[in-house]
Amino acid sequence: MNIHALMHTPFEKPGYIEQWANEKRHNLSITRFYESNILPAFDNVDWLIVMGGPMGVYDEDKYPWLKQEKNFIKQFIEGGKTVLGICLGSQLIAGVLGAKVFPNRYKEIGWFKIRTTGQAEKEDLFNFFPEEAVVFHWHGDTFNLPAGAVHLAENEACKNQAYIYDERVIGLQFHIEVTKNLLNEMLDGGNDELIKGEYIQTEDEIRKGINYCEGANHLLHRLLDKMEEKFRTL
Repeated sequence: MNIHALMHTPFEKPGYIEQWANEKRHNLSITRFYESNILPAFDNVDWLIVMGGPMGVYDEDKYPWLKQEKNFIKQFIEGGKTVLGICLGSQLIAGVLGAKVFPNRYKEIGWFKIRTTGQAEKEDLFNFFPEEAVVFHWHGDTFNLPAGAVHLAENEACKNQAYIYDERVIGLQFHIEVTKNLLNEMLDGGNDELIKGEYIQTEDEIRKGINYCEGANHLLHRLLDKMEEKFRTL
């Protein structure tokens, strides 16, 4: 497959997604919006993956390429292709689908549990997720659930942690792509956000949870495998 990722900042990389793609011998190309806004042709991409970033969906004045990116995402959703959004990516997809994106009551940074909803077990792409899992979070915004989307996961800090739309478009508010190396890069790049907060861990607490990466990557591996199986039937 030809997989294309959209990156918004140097320290929010595809992480384990790249490792999975290499193992499966898929081609992974990347648009780095902080360097260039050149995008591939629609017909040359099978999957679209939208990564995270510190900006907001609504920050088009500061990041003019956001408008172009939203149109690109919309083209893929309306074109029936597989799309995965992580953190900012999940917010961008939600916005493209007509949902409101806005600052969450809490910033959530660190290792916190998510819980799957009763609907998650009915979804083929998500029914392997445990009822509870510790995953990595780094976000200040949230979104309303898009019309027609299925709510998959939640926690006390943020109601909408995961959703699926049309059985092939997935939004994850959390970071299961984070590897040990990527976690260090994210901490170096966003250290100024680690202020005192109810759902903001200290750098030491985050680093102590680094072994959670392995379990998170295992979940992502299974998700990507299931998405690959689904893609073969589209």
